[in-house]
Amino acid sequence: MKLTGAEVVAEMLIREGVPYAIGIPGHGNLPLMDAFRRSQDRIAVIMPRHEQAAVHMADGYFRVKGEPLAVFTSIGAGASNTAIGLATAYVDSIPLLLLIGETHTYMRGVGVLQEIERQRWSDFPRMLEPSVKRSWHIDSAGQLPRAVAQAFNTMCTGRPGPALITLPMDVQADTVEVDSLNPRARRPHDRPAGDPAALQAAVDLLLKAERPVIVAGGGVILSGAEAELLALAEHLGACVVSTMQGKSAFPEKHPLYAWHMGSNATTCGNYMTTHADVLLAVGVRFADKATCSYRHGESFSIPPTRLIHVDIDPFEIGKNYPVEVGIVGDARAVLSGLVEAARAKSAPRQWREAAYTREIGERVEAWFASSRSLREADTAPVTMGRVITELRKVLPEDGIVLTSSGNSQAQVFQEMAFSRSRTYISAGGFSTMGWSYPAALGAKLAAPDTPVVALIGDGDFLMTFQEIATAVQYDLPVVAVVLNNQGWQAIRDLQKIAFGDETEYATMFEQDETPITPHIAAAAAAFGAYSVRISRPDEVAPALRAALDSNRPAVIEVMVDMSFGASGGQAPGWWDVPIPEYFKTRHEDYVRHRNEERV
Repeated sequence: MKLTGAEVVAEMLIREGVPYAIGIPGHGNLPLMDAFRRSQDRIAVIMPRHEQAAVHMADGYFRVKGEPLAVFTSIGAGASNTAIGLATAYVDSIPLLLLIGETHTYMRGVGVLQEIERQRWSDFPRMLEPSVKRSWHIDSAGQLPRAVAQAFNTMCTGRPGPALITLPMDVQADTVEVDSLNPRARRPHDRPAGDPAALQAAVDLLLKAERPVIVAGGGVILSGAEAELLALAEHLGACVVSTMQGKSAFPEKHPLYAWHMGSNATTCGNYMTTHADVLLAVGVRFADKATCSYRHGESFSIPPTRLIHVDIDPFEIGKNYPVEVGIVGDARAVLSGLVEAARAKSAPRQWREAAYTREIGERVEAWFASSRSLREADTAPVTMGRVITELRKVLPEDGIVLTSSGNSQAQVFQEMAFSRSRTYISAGGFSTMGWSYPAALGAKLAAPDTPVVALIGDGDFLMTFQEIATAVQYDLPVVAVVLNNQGWQAIRDLQKIAFGDETEYATMFEQDETPITPHIAAAAAAFGAYSVRISRPDEVAPALRAALDSNRPAVIEVMVDMSFGASGGQAPGWWDVPIPEYFKTRHEDYVRHRNEERV
């Protein structure tokens, strides 16, 4: 076959089963756009309003579907706009392929429009390299079949992540002779299952444990290991907790589930992990928020707790905590091996009536009792906890909820139960604002018949608000529930916690102490979305039902309680945020007072 470089790329994406290419056209990708035009019956182009949103859409699509998409941009500024999305995907191990237009090979170094060349010719891709698993700097069309195949191999094996391919403008237009395009023949088809001796050592520890706890991380969901996790937990009678990226990997109403550990997690989760004698961590990075900034006895007590750490990435094992047994392998394959070995060595434990199971249930009940007043509050303006409670009542079990960053993310994490995997989706280690709404559009592309809700703060939403136009254009009936607290509420609360009640500064949208906030519902209506603004508890459920029933892009703007204490969830654990010496006494007194109130 004789194909242009752009046609090679389009054809290989099609053969990879990629249904959508998401991006914005420009002078730097004209041949690629024409190749997509002539293949539009086999691959569809989705055009967002900003390249950052394009990456977030591909990110959200993968988290629901488990299949990567392609994102394309022009040269220069358009490619630069992808940096936030790429970093988010990289930190959370999300595969996607970014194709960026680049300087013509024969014009490199002259300073063409949008070229960065003062230190090295056509140097822009180096800006993105820290945020991709691997990049390919293309010089000729003949390199593209191998590069695209290697990119998918890299993205989808081992620890997943985004990949980058540059497409110089002349390479897109050049013709090349290709023999065959079969990218799937260029990757492994197995799952690394871990060393058998290490599996046996891990099982021996777990069977002897009196207080075993399994920590489920994002690797469990990426691997599709939910059934194996459930089988192992029930065989051992082990308590299960999850990280933010692992939330929904285990049914959250299960008697063995103790929710989450960490600084913005739960008291029940922190107690169970700190009092574990053996801890099995699967697909977990042990990041600072999940570990209470590594303060001993807050989230973990390693040692004396003996740690079994399973991860596809050997770099993570032993990085933050010493291990008793370290197993490099795929979460699903390793958990399957552990289940098989445990069944061969012992009968299942009778966990349903066990004292350990009762203890888990009692601690979970105490945790939810501590926030019941705010979750059930009938006051106006409505509390965030009440909005989350009503959303859980209205949304079916298979409904998908996305959060980005801030108080809404933390409170959904702490209070909203999910029974099916990949129905809770959140930006994790990069804590990206502006993520959840475009990611929700990607989630809807992946699950068109499933309700999708982005639960998001007003500051967060306004960062990618323009993507309502994308939702309307492509008829993506995502519901955005915008919790409007007229500012950066999470940071405002953090300032109060760190420095005292009178120290909040530059966190509210106001002028001369008068709130300055757009009427978000009215603005959404101007885009053509279904919209409503509410503020009372009794309005929440009807508004949600009406928005879901409209089968249109919808925005529910909720004017929420901004008062400190009702403005977000609890912070049961330590988080290391350095403060000046002159505030430390005030801070310690405040934390002690909050802890006394909680007790």
